[in-house]
Amino acid sequence: MTKTQGEFEVTKTDAEWKEILTPEQFNVLRKHGTERAGTSILDKEYGKGQFVCAGCELPLFVSDTKFNSGTGWPSFNDPIPGAIETSVDKSFFSTRTEVHCHRCGGHLGHVFEDGPKPTGLRYCMNGISKVCCGVMAILG
Repeated sequence: MTKTQGEFEVTKTDAEWKEILTPEQFNVLRKHGTERAGTSILDKEYGKGQFVCAGCELPLFVSDTKFNSGTGWPSFNDPIPGAIETSVDKSFFSTRTEVHCHRCGGHLGHVFEDGPKPTGLRYCMNGISKVCCGVMAILG
């Protein structure tokens, strides 16, 4: 990441993160894990609203930028300006661009250059790392 853990606006110890995140969210957001393809309820969520970070509730993407990439993960072609940061990820024998929440540094997923116009980008996000305001309103 371009920032160290202490430089984010929202910082917590692992114990504090575990108090507010599910074990699955903690694994993805704080330990750079990945949910299995096709398991996120947000993959097929197309209601109107914002997708926000599950760690700090920063709005990351709006529903108008979401599209069905066929990958099994929620995909977007453009984040909300200033909401994310990227870093180089050299794990899994390849080099990818990792996407993090700007406010808390939580791992969100990766961005690829095979998305639709106008950006040509595909932000392939772990659904467990964010929540949709529309879903929260229905469930809450």
